[in-house]
Amino acid sequence: MDIIKAIEDEQIRTDLPEIKPGDSVSVHYKIIEGDRRRIQVFDGTVIKIQGKSSRKTFTVRRISYGIGVERTFPINSPRIDKIVVNRKGKVRRAKLFYIRERQGKAAKVKEKIEY
Repeated sequence: MDIIKAIEDEQIRTDLPEIKPGDSVSVHYKIIEGDRRRIQVFDGTVIKIQGKSSRKTFTVRRISYGIGVERTFPINSPRIDKIVVNRKGKVRRAKLFYIRERQGKAAKVKEKIEY
């Protein structure tokens, strides 16, 4: 098991910012379409983070044309170009699944103000 752990530890990225549930983020993700490569930006709110070390993933939720869209990204994926934290969220729980049932202003997360 030490060999597997050593290989997984090599894959961990240190160039990404620390994200937490409730944060509003922009994930710049590399897309390959045939022979073309481009970067697609997925903006939304982090609703959960799960796993640890190299298997850590986070789920981002956004509303697109009135429909809720969720996408799960592996944090250590080489396809993630960068993650930009637009604003920090003030939440009191680790999983924000209650946002799925809410609409409009009720689905907003308060901003964390640091002094």
